[in-house]
Amino acid sequence: MGTMFLLFAAVLLLVLINIPIAVSLGIVSVIAMLVTQGTDSLPNVALVIYNGATNFPLLAIPLFILAGAIMNASGISQRLIAFAGALFGWVRGGLAHVSIGASLFFAEISGSAVADVAALGSILIPGMKEKGYPAPYAAAAMSSAATLAVIIPPSIPMILYAVMAEASVVQLFVAGIVPGLIGAFGLMLVASFLAHRYNLPSDERFSLRRVIETGRQAFWAFLLPIIILGGIFGGIVTATEGAALAVVAALFVGLVIYRELDLKTLRAAVVEGGIQTAVVMLLVATSALLGAYLTEMQSPQALARAVSEFTNNKWLILALLNVLFLFLGMFLHSAAAIILVVPIVMPLVRAAGIDPVHFGLIVTINLGIGQQTPPVASVLMVASSIAKASVWDVTRVNVWFIGILLIVLMLVTYVPITGMGLVEALYR
Repeated sequence: MGTMFLLFAAVLLLVLINIPIAVSLGIVSVIAMLVTQGTDSLPNVALVIYNGATNFPLLAIPLFILAGAIMNASGISQRLIAFAGALFGWVRGGLAHVSIGASLFFAEISGSAVADVAALGSILIPGMKEKGYPAPYAAAAMSSAATLAVIIPPSIPMILYAVMAEASVVQLFVAGIVPGLIGAFGLMLVASFLAHRYNLPSDERFSLRRVIETGRQAFWAFLLPIIILGGIFGGIVTATEGAALAVVAALFVGLVIYRELDLKTLRAAVVEGGIQTAVVMLLVATSALLGAYLTEMQSPQALARAVSEFTNNKWLILALLNVLFLFLGMFLHSAAAIILVVPIVMPLVRAAGIDPVHFGLIVTINLGIGQQTPPVASVLMVASSIAKASVWDVTRVNVWFIGILLIVLMLVTYVPITGMGLVEALYR
């Protein structure tokens, strides 16, 4: 087990000196193989990397990324914002509620919190500032709302976890629905509280006619996730096939229905999707090396035995794992944390009798919170950059929203029916 912690520390050290995480994983893995197994182990490196990156469910990641990029370029985000504005704009501090509502809808398309905050924040954060909202408040509301994208399906971190833990992607998607809705409601409560604290105005009067009109304009934006997720949940298509369907549907809507997608914007969407995919897939490929080495050394099994000797109480084990992933989320991107740590802790999770789907939801929410907590805080950094506000000023406001996400995490962890109720009803 000491070997495992030594390798993990070596990876963190390389990351801290600004070496890319994927490269760090590859370097540490190859050196460990050379030291313990000699040069005879090197011919397997290419094979392990190739096999690690060609797992069929992983195809859903580039496809969902591409679908989200195309949908954003097609004007769908603007239509979602208009509809959310008609629903929530009359509330005091309404634009913060619009941010949360629009993120709730966009989460069903993108699967990525960074994509969510980039697509919606670039419109809503400047809009809030023009209305007199403090920049830190505008950034905090948008940043925390974007976390809904990794809880509500389709979720890219859930797909990664499912591959690493050999769990059901579909059941993970279903498990995220109720916690995502609870999180959205809680974030709106905090937004209302802070709106009164900052004495923010309502942005417009409620108009049923405008709700109907903006709803009609956003009809295809609502229909697409219903068809795609309905097909996945109904067992008609797999998550990977659903992702491919999402790309085709996004192209149809952008080119035929809204007619706002041209070759220039399509090319930009494809390039953006390709860059995001390359980052994730390189992480997956190099992490396969470390995973294979640790499995041969039986390090995960040693960790499971060590914790089992300390306690057999699964709730205490879940508390320890929550602390671990909350800590890791502060320093690692969600994909890296899942790829690096999940294969190591899964023997412990199974030995403790913890449902892999339940644990996957816990991991996802933990790492979603990590996207809000410095020093890494990828989503918070994007929101702060758009708002032109200090990360620490935004964080002082964001702690209120993070508190809601922590409450959702505790509910999911210790009241399992919160996330698992729908899974039990539909699939077990």
